[in-house]
Amino acid sequence: MEHAVNTSIEERDGLAPGPRGLAILALALGVGMSSLDTAIANTALPAMAAQLHATPADSVWIVNAYQLAMVATLLPIAALGETVGYRRVYVAGMVLFTAASLACALAWSLPALIVARLFQGLGASAIMGVNTALLRAIYPAKLQGRGFGTNALVVAVGFALGPSVASIILAASSWEWLFGINVLPGIAAFFLARRALPDTKRASHRIDGVASLYNVAAFGMAILALGDAAHRVGPATLLPEAAVALVFFVLLLRRQRGHPAPLLPVDLLRRPLFALSTVTAMCTFAAQALAFVALPFYFEGALGRSPIETGFLMTPWPVLVGVMAPIAGRLSDRYSPGLLGGIGLLILAAGLVTLLQLAPGASALDIGWRMALCGVGFGFFQAPNIKAIMGSAPASRSGGASGIVATARLSGQATGAALVAFCLTISHLHGPWYAIGLAAAFAFVASVASFSRLAVAAPAV
Repeated sequence: MEHAVNTSIEERDGLAPGPRGLAILALALGVGMSSLDTAIANTALPAMAAQLHATPADSVWIVNAYQLAMVATLLPIAALGETVGYRRVYVAGMVLFTAASLACALAWSLPALIVARLFQGLGASAIMGVNTALLRAIYPAKLQGRGFGTNALVVAVGFALGPSVASIILAASSWEWLFGINVLPGIAAFFLARRALPDTKRASHRIDGVASLYNVAAFGMAILALGDAAHRVGPATLLPEAAVALVFFVLLLRRQRGHPAPLLPVDLLRRPLFALSTVTAMCTFAAQALAFVALPFYFEGALGRSPIETGFLMTPWPVLVGVMAPIAGRLSDRYSPGLLGGIGLLILAAGLVTLLQLAPGASALDIGWRMALCGVGFGFFQAPNIKAIMGSAPASRSGGASGIVATARLSGQATGAALVAFCLTISHLHGPWYAIGLAAAFAFVASVASFSRLAVAAPAV
């Protein structure tokens, strides 16, 4: 009798164990592919820059274009998921991501690759924008922390495999196969997602097309201005870009005033726990991007490592994230995300500082334990922080909260990647060292924001 009661509860609150497993696999394929793709691109930037005859600073746009498309469209796509269903948006995203991956593999120049990466970023936006909302629908409430931990594990596995996969591909073939490997898994993920992902309750309000265009323009111009500032473009270009971004943000806020589910979720950002968790995420992912984009240049330029060695030396960080993420997810069901995240981010900052102390000729062990320390710290942050964001939002606003989870991550990563480009334009020799120092500073600020949540009560949902 007790088993029947538990089954009934799970049917009303999330999916039953069997269907849940297939749904998790469908999400894991899409999220894992987008994470793998990001890690591959970051690790292979020096090699792609050389083969495409591009400068290191220009090659960073291979990462920036992907992130720009995602940041500009995440919130409209998340809002679209609330109105048409998260499953439909996710499936469409898989189609676009897979097709754009093929286009990246066929690109013949740096500009062509950047355009293909823009479309690939749009597909990834559809995947990541509704991913967390789908997790909330798949898992029962009592397993939310475990579910977000599993999702963080998938992301970590993608990042862990990325450097090694990039090294193997570059050793055996050319950079085009870095993107071509997405095609067959993408097709499989499409069919599985159509079958396994649940239909969710749809909101009664309609998406505001004008507000969506304002959002794309505001975030797109903001990221473009950020990238141009990183490349030290003159004020004649930079100031108009920043002004246009500001105007569209103002128009977006005025357009959405009084809306029950605003595209830019200011209603959720008024909640202190939600706002602090968002700031924590943005700063942490800025630190991660600064480190992951700069470290290949640091290892190869300052420490004299080969591209293949660099790929394997990058691996301990995401591997330890994968080890710690499920543990942190379970702990977040018992302890405050502010405490877990604060401690983890202090460890991350310490690990980054130790990386700055490496001397030329440092052994693989010297590098590896420092990367592992960073991974332990980052692993303690991710799952608890997602739970804090989603748990502080009403169920009816899961789409908006899910969009903020992804927007905070991508905004931080775009900021970090742009700052790496800025550091490289200052000094190609010392730029990677400066970028890693900035990463440590961002991690410390994120730790302060995380600890600040200990004084904030969770809102009633």
